Amino acid sequence: MLPDARLDQLLARHAEIEHALSGSPDAESFVRLSREFAELSPLIDRVKALRSAERQLTEARTLALDAAGEPEMAALAAEEVAALETQVEALGHEVRLALLPKDAMDERGVILEVRAGTGGDEAALFAGDLFRMYERFAGLNGWSVEVLSLSEGTAGGYKEIIAALHGRGAYAKLKFESGVHRVQRVPETEGSGRIHTSAATVAVLPEVEEVDIDIDEGDLRIDVFRASGAGGQHVNKTESAVRITHLPSGVVVAVQDERSQHKNKARAMALLRARLYEGEREKRDSARAANRKLQVGSGDRSERIRTYNFPQARVTDHRIGLTLHKLPEILAGDGLGELVDALVTEHQAALLAEAEGLDRGAA
Repeated sequence: MLPDARLDQLLARHAEIEHALSGSPDAESFVRLSREFAELSPLIDRVKALRSAERQLTEARTLALDAAGEPEMAALAAEEVAALETQVEALGHEVRLALLPKDAMDERGVILEVRAGTGGDEAALFAGDLFRMYERFAGLNGWSVEVLSLSEGTAGGYKEIIAALHGRGAYAKLKFESGVHRVQRVPETEGSGRIHTSAATVAVLPEVEEVDIDIDEGDLRIDVFRASGAGGQHVNKTESAVRITHLPSGVVVAVQDERSQHKNKARAMALLRARLYEGEREKRDSARAANRKLQVGSGDRSERIRTYNFPQARVTDHRIGLTLHKLPEILAGDGLGELVDALVTEHQAALLAEAEGLDRGAA
């Protein structure tokens, strides 16, 4: 059942904000109220549509009772009642989803970290496959990709690559990608045709702004050094690479992709903020874990979440038991959306079940 009192409160608050905005508030209040109004409006539209459909359903049921002695009219009325019941159920589901608590970071971009795991060169090649999958998926969603640091594998791919994916809603779509991704395939160097298993680890962190986490400059040790790896003679001449150590936590980040020390420091600070924020989130989540364990969304990077089987062209997500025989499409990026949507739907279903259980307990 939907909480009618809460819906009434939301409708009243929406009307109150609308009235306040029409009364020429000061600039600061206008910005704050406009933001709240914009956030509430989609939910209010659904609530109003639901209330309208419920009224129509009540009227249709009354007509059906009145037409009980007229078979033809009764049949038409029954059809209308059935259609309106379906509409009310669908709108009610949309409202229940909209009422679920929102992750404050869902609208943010992400810091994506992909690292080769067990499997040597094959693991590095697979890490490269995964990064390109996310890169293409980002392009399809209109997000930009900025590589922060990388370490290439000796035979191709990456030992590690860290990138920022800038775009609204990137975290909402990619936050369930954190964990161990396993690949089963025959390496090009394998003459006997034997299938090898290797793995790569993915971490997805929300982009964090300075206001989201307080970092004391006195807690930082900043070192500059010469960049290593590809890049020509320049890397041997200029100390542009930056390493930042957060002394209280021991978290260390390093960025050497740009020739500008200033840009590398800014990127390193963005990465540090994301990791420190995620550490705080993990502490909070682990404190609730004893009471609350959702099937999707733990974000445990040691958890094996997905297997990519090349001989059978299938991808299996172990958390929700979903297998798709679309491996090429998924690695190409355009098929990843189906997996992402399934994970989001499963997570929402778990949250709904939890919320309804709490409602029943409160009742």
